[in-house]
Amino acid sequence: MNKTHDPALQSWVESANLPDADFPVQNLPFAVLRRRHCDEVFRVAVAIGDFALDLSSLQKTGLLTAKELDACVASSLNEFMSLGSASWSVLRAELSVMLTEGYAGCDLIRACLIPLSDVEYALPAVIGDYTDFYTSIHHATNIGKLFRPDNPLLPNYEYVPIGYHGRSSSIGVSGQTFHRPVGQLKLPEKEAPIVAPCRRLDYELEVGIFVGPTNSSGYAVPIEDAEDHIFGLCLLNDWSARDIQAWEYQPLGPFLAKNFASTISPWIVTLEALAPFRAEFERDSARPAPLPYLSSSKNSTTGAVDLQLEVLIQTSRMLQEGKSPERLSLSNFTDSYWTMAQMLTHHTVNGCNLRPGDLLGSGTMSGSTHGSQAALIEITEGGKSPVTLGNGEIRTFLEDGDTVIMRARCERAGATSIGFGEVVGTVAPAAV
Repeated sequence: MNKTHDPALQSWVESANLPDADFPVQNLPFAVLRRRHCDEVFRVAVAIGDFALDLSSLQKTGLLTAKELDACVASSLNEFMSLGSASWSVLRAELSVMLTEGYAGCDLIRACLIPLSDVEYALPAVIGDYTDFYTSIHHATNIGKLFRPDNPLLPNYEYVPIGYHGRSSSIGVSGQTFHRPVGQLKLPEKEAPIVAPCRRLDYELEVGIFVGPTNSSGYAVPIEDAEDHIFGLCLLNDWSARDIQAWEYQPLGPFLAKNFASTISPWIVTLEALAPFRAEFERDSARPAPLPYLSSSKNSTTGAVDLQLEVLIQTSRMLQEGKSPERLSLSNFTDSYWTMAQMLTHHTVNGCNLRPGDLLGSGTMSGSTHGSQAALIEITEGGKSPVTLGNGEIRTFLEDGDTVIMRARCERAGATSIGFGEVVGTVAPAAV
Protein backbone atom coordinates (compact mmCIF):
# COMPACT_ATOMS: atom_id res chain seq x y z
CA MET A 1 0.00 0.00 0.00
CA ASN A 2 1.25 3.49 -0.84
CA LYS A 3 0.05 6.98 -1.73
CA THR A 4 -1.52 5.80 -5.01
CA HIS A 5 -4.14 3.87 -3.00
CA ASP A 6 -5.29 6.82 -0.88
CA PRO A 7 -9.12 6.85 -1.13
CA ALA A 8 -9.06 10.61 -0.68
CA LEU A 9 -7.40 11.08 -4.08
CA GLN A 10 -9.62 12.71 -6.71
CA SER A 11 -8.79 13.16 -10.37
CA TRP A 12 -9.18 16.28 -12.50
CA VAL A 13 -10.79 13.84 -14.97
CA GLU A 14 -14.25 14.15 -13.46
CA SER A 15 -15.64 10.81 -14.71
CA ALA A 16 -12.95 9.03 -12.69
CA ASN A 17 -14.53 10.27 -9.45
CA LEU A 18 -17.98 8.72 -9.94
CA PRO A 19 -18.85 6.08 -7.31
CA ASP A 20 -19.34 3.35 -9.92
CA ALA A 21 -16.30 4.25 -12.06
CA ASP A 22 -14.23 1.25 -13.12
CA PHE A 23 -11.16 3.38 -13.62
CA PRO A 24 -10.60 5.89 -10.80
CA VAL A 25 -7.14 7.33 -10.23
CA GLN A 26 -6.49 4.50 -7.75
CA ASN A 27 -6.68 1.94 -10.60
CA LEU A 28 -4.72 3.06 -13.71
CA PRO A 29 -4.84 -0.20 -15.72
CA PHE A 30 -2.94 -0.68 -19.00
CA ALA A 31 -4.19 -1.56 -22.50
CA VAL A 32 -3.16 -1.31 -26.16
CA LEU A 33 -5.52 0.69 -28.39
CA ARG A 34 -6.04 3.28 -31.08
CA ARG A 35 -8.82 5.57 -32.25
CA ARG A 36 -11.62 3.69 -33.94
CA HIS A 37 -11.97 3.80 -37.75
CA CYS A 38 -8.48 5.07 -38.47
CA ASP A 39 -5.12 3.70 -39.57
CA GLU A 40 -3.17 4.87 -36.53
CA VAL A 41 -0.74 2.45 -34.95
CA PHE A 42 -1.87 0.68 -31.80
CA ARG A 43 -0.14 2.01 -28.68
CA VAL A 44 -0.07 1.63 -24.91
CA ALA A 45 -2.54 3.61 -22.83
CA VAL A 46 -3.74 3.91 -19.23
CA ALA A 47 -7.43 4.21 -18.31
CA ILE A 48 -8.71 7.12 -16.25
CA GLY A 49 -12.46 7.55 -15.91
CA ASP A 50 -14.09 7.44 -19.33
CA PHE A 51 -10.81 8.18 -21.10
CA ALA A 52 -7.60 6.52 -22.20
CA LEU A 53 -4.34 8.37 -21.61
CA ASP A 54 -2.17 7.83 -24.70
CA LEU A 55 1.33 7.29 -23.28
CA SER A 56 3.05 7.98 -26.61
CA SER A 57 1.42 11.42 -26.72
CA LEU A 58 2.24 11.94 -23.05
CA GLN A 59 5.92 11.29 -23.68
CA LYS A 60 5.99 14.10 -26.25
CA THR A 61 4.83 16.62 -23.65
CA GLY A 62 8.01 16.07 -21.62
CA LEU A 63 6.01 16.26 -18.39
CA LEU A 64 6.74 12.72 -17.23
CA THR A 65 10.32 12.07 -16.19
CA ALA A 66 10.16 8.33 -15.41
CA LYS A 67 12.47 6.54 -17.85
CA GLU A 68 10.10 3.56 -17.61
CA LEU A 69 7.76 5.45 -19.94
CA ASP A 70 10.12 4.63 -22.83
CA ALA A 71 9.07 0.97 -22.63
CA CYS A 72 5.44 2.04 -23.06
CA VAL A 73 5.98 3.83 -26.35
CA ALA A 74 5.25 0.62 -28.20
CA SER A 75 2.48 -1.47 -29.73
CA SER A 76 2.53 -4.03 -26.91
CA LEU A 77 3.24 -4.16 -23.19
CA ASN A 78 5.84 -6.94 -23.36
CA GLU A 79 8.88 -4.72 -22.83
CA PHE A 80 7.25 -2.86 -19.94
CA MET A 81 6.17 -6.17 -18.39
CA SER A 82 9.77 -7.37 -18.49
CA LEU A 83 11.02 -4.47 -16.32
CA GLY A 84 9.67 -5.76 -13.02
CA SER A 85 7.60 -4.49 -10.13
CA ALA A 86 9.93 -1.66 -9.03
CA SER A 87 9.77 -0.07 -12.49
CA TRP A 88 6.02 -0.58 -12.78
CA SER A 89 5.60 1.15 -9.41
CA VAL A 90 7.74 4.15 -10.40
CA LEU A 91 5.64 4.85 -13.49
CA ARG A 92 2.38 4.27 -11.66
CA ALA A 93 3.34 6.72 -8.91
CA GLU A 94 4.17 9.49 -11.37
CA LEU A 95 1.01 8.88 -13.40
CA SER A 96 -1.01 9.05 -10.18
CA VAL A 97 0.41 12.48 -9.36
CA MET A 98 -0.21 13.77 -12.89
CA LEU A 99 -3.82 12.59 -12.96
CA THR A 100 -4.72 13.78 -9.46
CA GLU A 101 -6.68 16.97 -8.84
CA GLY A 102 -4.44 20.05 -8.58
CA TYR A 103 -1.73 18.95 -11.02
CA ALA A 104 -0.43 22.07 -12.78
CA GLY A 105 0.08 20.50 -16.21
CA CYS A 106 -3.38 18.99 -16.57
CA ASP A 107 -4.24 21.08 -19.65
CA LEU A 108 -1.31 19.59 -21.56
CA ILE A 109 -2.28 16.09 -20.47
CA ARG A 110 -5.91 16.66 -21.42
CA ALA A 111 -4.82 16.78 -25.06
CA CYS A 112 -3.47 13.22 -24.66
CA LEU A 113 -6.84 11.79 -23.60
CA ILE A 114 -9.03 9.73 -25.94
CA PRO A 115 -12.67 8.97 -25.03
CA LEU A 116 -13.08 5.25 -24.41
CA SER A 117 -16.16 5.35 -26.64
CA ASP A 118 -13.85 6.25 -29.56
CA VAL A 119 -11.23 3.49 -29.22
CA GLU A 120 -10.66 -0.03 -30.50
CA TYR A 121 -8.38 -2.50 -28.77
CA ALA A 122 -5.62 -4.92 -29.67
CA LEU A 123 -4.28 -7.67 -27.45
CA PRO A 124 -2.32 -5.92 -24.68
CA ALA A 125 0.73 -8.15 -25.19
CA VAL A 126 2.20 -10.63 -27.62
CA ILE A 127 1.12 -13.83 -25.87
CA GLY A 128 3.82 -16.38 -26.52
CA ASP A 129 2.29 -19.14 -24.42
CA TYR A 130 -1.03 -19.73 -22.70
CA THR A 131 -1.60 -22.17 -19.82
CA ASP A 132 -5.06 -22.81 -18.42
CA PHE A 133 -5.43 -24.02 -14.84
CA TYR A 134 -8.35 -25.66 -13.04
CA THR A 135 -8.30 -23.94 -9.67
CA SER A 136 -11.91 -23.79 -8.45
CA ILE A 137 -12.56 -26.90 -6.40
CA HIS A 138 -16.28 -26.17 -6.67
CA HIS A 139 -16.13 -26.25 -10.48
CA ALA A 140 -13.95 -29.37 -10.45
CA THR A 141 -16.38 -31.11 -8.10
CA ASN A 142 -19.47 -30.07 -10.07
CA ILE A 143 -17.95 -31.31 -13.34
CA GLY A 144 -16.72 -34.49 -11.67
CA LYS A 145 -20.21 -35.28 -10.39
CA LEU A 146 -21.51 -35.29 -13.98
CA PHE A 147 -19.09 -38.03 -15.01
CA ARG A 148 -18.04 -39.72 -11.73
CA PRO A 149 -20.91 -39.27 -9.22
CA ASP A 150 -19.24 -41.53 -6.65
CA ASN A 151 -15.75 -40.04 -7.05
CA PRO A 152 -16.06 -36.50 -8.42
CA LEU A 153 -12.67 -35.14 -7.30
CA LEU A 154 -9.61 -37.03 -8.46
CA PRO A 155 -6.99 -37.64 -5.73
CA ASN A 156 -4.26 -35.43 -7.24
CA TYR A 157 -6.47 -32.31 -7.25
CA GLU A 158 -5.84 -31.45 -3.61
CA TYR A 159 -2.06 -31.60 -4.05
CA VAL A 160 -1.16 -30.22 -7.47
CA PRO A 161 -2.42 -27.17 -9.43
CA ILE A 162 -3.85 -28.89 -12.51
CA GLY A 163 -3.30 -27.17 -15.87
CA TYR A 164 -2.91 -27.73 -19.59
CA HIS A 165 -1.21 -25.83 -22.37
CA GLY A 166 -3.69 -23.90 -24.52
CA ARG A 167 -3.48 -22.17 -27.87
CA SER A 168 -2.32 -18.54 -27.89
CA SER A 169 -3.03 -17.90 -31.60
CA SER A 170 -6.82 -17.96 -31.10
CA ILE A 171 -6.90 -15.57 -28.13
CA GLY A 172 -8.78 -12.40 -29.03
CA VAL A 173 -9.62 -9.17 -27.26
CA SER A 174 -13.06 -8.13 -26.01
CA GLY A 175 -15.51 -7.68 -28.88
CA GLN A 176 -14.39 -10.92 -30.49
CA THR A 177 -16.94 -12.68 -32.69
CA PHE A 178 -16.04 -16.27 -33.51
CA HIS A 179 -17.59 -19.08 -35.52
CA ARG A 180 -19.17 -22.01 -33.76
CA PRO A 181 -16.51 -24.74 -33.85
CA VAL A 182 -16.82 -27.89 -35.93
CA GLY A 183 -15.39 -31.21 -34.78
CA GLN A 184 -15.99 -34.86 -34.05
CA LEU A 185 -19.07 -35.55 -31.95
CA LYS A 186 -20.15 -38.90 -30.54
CA LEU A 187 -23.92 -38.87 -30.22
CA PRO A 188 -25.40 -41.34 -27.69
CA GLU A 189 -27.64 -42.95 -30.29
CA LYS A 190 -24.87 -43.40 -32.90
CA GLU A 191 -22.25 -46.15 -33.03
CA ALA A 192 -19.65 -43.99 -34.74
CA PRO A 193 -18.72 -40.29 -34.38
CA ILE A 194 -19.77 -37.65 -36.87
CA VAL A 195 -18.19 -34.35 -37.92
CA ALA A 196 -20.59 -31.47 -37.29
CA PRO A 197 -20.90 -28.05 -35.65
CA CYS A 198 -20.70 -28.15 -31.86
CA ARG A 199 -24.11 -28.49 -30.19
CA ARG A 200 -23.04 -27.84 -26.59
CA LEU A 201 -21.12 -24.56 -26.74
CA ASP A 202 -20.27 -23.05 -23.38
CA TYR A 203 -18.41 -20.14 -21.77
CA GLU A 204 -16.04 -20.25 -18.81
CA LEU A 205 -15.54 -17.28 -16.50
CA GLU A 206 -11.85 -17.08 -15.61
CA VAL A 207 -9.24 -14.64 -14.36
CA GLY A 208 -6.27 -14.10 -16.68
CA ILE A 209 -2.82 -13.62 -15.15
CA PHE A 210 -0.14 -11.87 -17.24
CA VAL A 211 3.46 -12.85 -16.57
CA GLY A 212 6.12 -10.18 -16.09
CA PRO A 213 9.90 -10.82 -15.86
CA THR A 214 11.20 -14.15 -17.07
CA ASN A 215 12.92 -16.85 -15.04
CA SER A 216 15.96 -18.71 -16.32
CA SER A 217 15.37 -22.11 -17.85
CA GLY A 218 15.94 -24.83 -15.26
CA TYR A 219 15.34 -22.54 -12.28
CA ALA A 220 12.03 -22.50 -10.43
CA VAL A 221 10.49 -19.31 -9.05
CA PRO A 222 10.18 -19.63 -5.24
CA ILE A 223 6.69 -18.88 -4.02
CA GLU A 224 8.05 -15.95 -1.97
CA ASP A 225 9.10 -14.30 -5.27
CA ALA A 226 6.22 -15.46 -7.48
CA GLU A 227 4.23 -12.22 -7.42
CA ASP A 228 7.29 -10.29 -8.61
CA HIS A 229 6.80 -12.24 -11.85
CA ILE A 230 3.12 -11.26 -12.24
CA PHE A 231 2.28 -8.00 -14.01
CA GLY A 232 -1.48 -7.97 -13.51
CA LEU A 233 -4.88 -9.51 -14.03
CA CYS A 234 -7.61 -9.39 -16.66
CA LEU A 235 -10.85 -11.23 -17.39
CA LEU A 236 -10.79 -14.36 -19.54
CA ASN A 237 -13.62 -16.21 -21.28
CA ASP A 238 -12.32 -19.64 -22.21
CA TRP A 239 -15.02 -20.83 -24.62
CA SER A 240 -15.58 -24.58 -24.60
CA ALA A 241 -17.22 -27.09 -26.96
CA ARG A 242 -18.49 -29.59 -24.41
CA ASP A 243 -19.56 -32.29 -26.87
CA ILE A 244 -16.26 -32.20 -28.76
CA GLN A 245 -14.49 -32.25 -25.40
CA ALA A 246 -16.41 -35.28 -24.11
CA TRP A 247 -15.32 -37.37 -27.10
CA GLU A 248 -11.69 -36.27 -27.41
CA TYR A 249 -10.41 -35.57 -23.90
CA GLN A 250 -9.23 -39.08 -22.99
CA PRO A 251 -6.37 -39.75 -22.55
CA LEU A 252 -4.57 -36.43 -23.15
CA GLY A 253 -7.15 -33.82 -22.14
CA PRO A 254 -8.45 -30.68 -23.89
CA PHE A 255 -7.63 -30.12 -27.57
CA LEU A 256 -10.02 -28.89 -30.28
CA ALA A 257 -12.75 -28.28 -27.72
CA LYS A 258 -10.70 -25.42 -26.29
CA ASN A 259 -8.41 -23.98 -28.96
CA PHE A 260 -10.91 -22.32 -31.33
CA ALA A 261 -11.37 -19.09 -29.30
CA SER A 262 -10.55 -17.47 -25.97
CA THR A 263 -11.42 -13.84 -25.24
CA ILE A 264 -9.72 -11.48 -22.76
CA SER A 265 -10.65 -8.05 -21.47
CA PRO A 266 -8.47 -5.25 -22.89
CA TRP A 267 -7.42 -3.64 -19.58
CA ILE A 268 -4.81 -5.25 -17.34
CA VAL A 269 -5.20 -4.25 -13.68
CA THR A 270 -1.78 -4.27 -12.02
CA LEU A 271 -1.06 -6.17 -8.82
CA GLU A 272 -0.20 -2.87 -7.16
CA ALA A 273 -3.68 -1.52 -7.87
CA LEU A 274 -5.12 -4.64 -6.25
CA ALA A 275 -3.19 -4.20 -2.98
CA PRO A 276 -6.18 -2.89 -0.95
CA PHE A 277 -8.22 -5.95 -1.93
CA ARG A 278 -5.85 -8.74 -0.97
CA ALA A 279 -7.27 -11.44 1.27
CA GLU A 280 -6.17 -14.43 3.29
CA PHE A 281 -5.68 -17.67 1.40
CA GLU A 282 -8.01 -19.95 3.29
CA ARG A 283 -8.56 -23.65 2.81
CA ASP A 284 -10.79 -26.12 4.64
CA SER A 285 -8.69 -27.65 7.42
CA ALA A 286 -9.95 -31.07 6.36
CA ARG A 287 -8.05 -30.66 3.07
CA PRO A 288 -4.33 -31.47 2.80
CA ALA A 289 -1.95 -28.58 3.38
CA PRO A 290 -0.03 -27.43 0.27
CA LEU A 291 3.37 -29.03 -0.16
CA PRO A 292 6.19 -26.83 1.20
CA TYR A 293 7.19 -25.34 -2.18
CA LEU A 294 3.59 -24.07 -2.55
CA SER A 295 3.39 -22.51 0.89
CA SER A 296 4.63 -19.26 2.45
CA SER A 297 3.48 -16.88 5.16
CA LYS A 298 2.87 -14.13 2.59
CA ASN A 299 0.76 -16.44 0.45
CA SER A 300 -1.27 -17.44 3.51
CA THR A 301 -1.95 -13.90 4.70
CA THR A 302 -2.46 -12.02 1.40
CA GLY A 303 -2.36 -14.60 -1.41
CA ALA A 304 -6.01 -14.26 -2.46
CA VAL A 305 -7.77 -11.33 -4.19
CA ASP A 306 -11.30 -10.28 -3.21
CA LEU A 307 -12.54 -9.84 -6.78
CA GLN A 308 -16.24 -10.17 -7.57
CA LEU A 309 -16.92 -11.85 -10.92
CA GLU A 310 -20.12 -11.61 -12.97
CA VAL A 311 -21.46 -13.30 -16.13
CA LEU A 312 -24.33 -11.91 -18.22
CA ILE A 313 -25.98 -13.00 -21.46
CA GLN A 314 -27.67 -11.01 -24.20
CA THR A 315 -29.33 -13.09 -26.89
CA SER A 316 -29.91 -11.72 -30.38
CA ARG A 317 -33.63 -11.52 -29.57
CA MET A 318 -32.93 -9.56 -26.38
CA LEU A 319 -30.81 -7.16 -28.43
CA GLN A 320 -33.59 -6.72 -31.02
CA GLU A 321 -36.13 -6.12 -28.27
CA GLY A 322 -33.89 -3.56 -26.57
CA LYS A 323 -33.57 -5.65 -23.41
CA SER A 324 -30.53 -5.38 -21.18
CA PRO A 325 -28.17 -8.32 -20.62
CA GLU A 326 -29.30 -10.77 -17.94
CA ARG A 327 -27.08 -12.08 -15.14
CA LEU A 328 -26.24 -15.79 -15.17
CA SER A 329 -23.79 -16.01 -12.27
CA LEU A 330 -21.91 -14.11 -9.57
CA SER A 331 -18.79 -15.53 -7.91
CA ASN A 332 -15.46 -14.41 -6.48
CA PHE A 333 -11.76 -15.05 -7.19
CA THR A 334 -11.41 -16.06 -3.54
CA ASP A 335 -13.20 -19.27 -4.58
CA SER A 336 -9.89 -20.39 -6.09
CA TYR A 337 -8.34 -23.45 -4.43
CA TRP A 338 -4.89 -22.28 -5.56
CA THR A 339 -3.53 -18.71 -5.56
CA MET A 340 -1.91 -16.98 -8.51
CA ALA A 341 1.48 -17.29 -6.77
CA GLN A 342 0.99 -21.03 -6.40
CA MET A 343 0.03 -21.35 -10.06
CA LEU A 344 3.16 -19.53 -11.22
CA THR A 345 5.48 -21.34 -8.82
CA HIS A 346 4.13 -24.74 -9.77
CA HIS A 347 4.42 -23.86 -13.47
CA THR A 348 8.16 -23.32 -12.98
CA VAL A 349 8.97 -26.05 -10.44
CA ASN A 350 10.25 -28.30 -13.24
CA GLY A 351 12.44 -25.50 -14.63
CA CYS A 352 9.95 -24.18 -17.19
CA ASN A 353 10.92 -20.67 -18.25
CA LEU A 354 8.02 -18.22 -18.45
CA ARG A 355 8.31 -15.07 -20.55
CA PRO A 356 6.88 -11.55 -20.38
CA GLY A 357 3.36 -11.56 -21.84
CA ASP A 358 2.68 -15.25 -21.19
CA LEU A 359 -0.89 -15.77 -20.01
CA LEU A 360 -2.12 -18.05 -17.24
CA GLY A 361 -5.84 -18.78 -16.89
CA SER A 362 -7.31 -19.48 -13.47
CA GLY A 363 -9.83 -22.01 -14.70
CA THR A 364 -13.56 -21.59 -14.28
CA MET A 365 -14.21 -19.53 -11.13
CA SER A 366 -17.32 -21.14 -9.70
CA GLY A 367 -18.38 -20.73 -6.09
CA SER A 368 -20.07 -23.12 -3.68
CA THR A 369 -23.57 -21.61 -3.74
CA HIS A 370 -26.44 -21.63 -6.21
CA GLY A 371 -26.01 -18.77 -8.67
CA SER A 372 -22.21 -18.84 -8.48
CA GLN A 373 -21.65 -21.53 -11.13
CA ALA A 374 -19.47 -19.92 -13.80
CA ALA A 375 -20.31 -22.13 -16.80
CA LEU A 376 -23.55 -23.35 -18.36
CA ILE A 377 -22.57 -26.99 -18.00
CA GLU A 378 -22.76 -26.47 -14.23
CA ILE A 379 -25.82 -24.22 -14.22
CA THR A 380 -27.83 -26.67 -16.35
CA GLU A 381 -26.36 -29.79 -14.72
CA GLY A 382 -24.95 -31.03 -17.99
CA GLY A 383 -28.03 -29.96 -19.95
CA LYS A 384 -30.64 -31.58 -17.68
CA SER A 385 -31.95 -28.31 -16.19
CA PRO A 386 -32.22 -25.59 -18.87
CA VAL A 387 -32.21 -21.91 -17.92
CA THR A 388 -35.30 -19.82 -18.66
CA LEU A 389 -34.40 -16.20 -19.36
CA GLY A 390 -36.55 -13.22 -18.48
CA ASN A 391 -37.99 -12.96 -22.00
CA GLY A 392 -39.00 -16.63 -22.03
CA GLU A 393 -36.06 -17.91 -24.07
CA ILE A 394 -34.52 -21.17 -22.90
CA ARG A 395 -30.82 -21.96 -22.88
CA THR A 396 -29.12 -25.26 -22.22
CA PHE A 397 -25.97 -24.17 -24.03
CA LEU A 398 -25.18 -21.13 -26.18
CA GLU A 399 -27.02 -20.45 -29.43
CA ASP A 400 -25.79 -18.56 -32.49
CA GLY A 401 -26.09 -14.81 -31.94
CA ASP A 402 -25.66 -15.04 -28.15
CA THR A 403 -23.33 -12.50 -26.57
CA VAL A 404 -21.65 -13.27 -23.25
CA ILE A 405 -20.47 -10.37 -21.08
CA MET A 406 -18.17 -10.74 -18.08
CA ARG A 407 -17.39 -8.05 -15.53
CA ALA A 408 -15.27 -7.83 -12.38
CA ARG A 409 -15.01 -5.40 -9.49
CA CYS A 410 -13.09 -5.01 -6.23
CA GLU A 411 -14.89 -3.35 -3.33
CA ARG A 412 -13.83 -2.97 0.29
CA ALA A 413 -14.63 -0.58 3.13
CA GLY A 414 -12.00 2.15 3.39
CA ALA A 415 -10.78 1.72 -0.20
CA THR A 416 -11.84 3.17 -3.55
CA SER A 417 -13.52 0.43 -5.55
CA ILE A 418 -12.01 -0.43 -8.92
CA GLY A 419 -13.28 -2.33 -11.95
CA PHE A 420 -11.88 -4.35 -14.82
CA GLY A 421 -14.21 -3.15 -17.57
CA GLU A 422 -15.77 -5.94 -19.62
CA VAL A 423 -14.90 -8.89 -21.78
CA VAL A 424 -17.51 -9.40 -24.49
CA GLY A 425 -17.77 -12.20 -27.04
CA THR A 426 -20.41 -13.24 -29.57
CA VAL A 427 -21.16 -16.59 -31.17
CA ALA A 428 -21.48 -16.64 -34.97
CA PRO A 429 -22.77 -19.64 -36.96
CA ALA A 430 -20.30 -22.33 -37.95
CA ALA A 431 -18.31 -21.47 -41.09
CA VAL A 432 -19.53 -24.47 -43.10
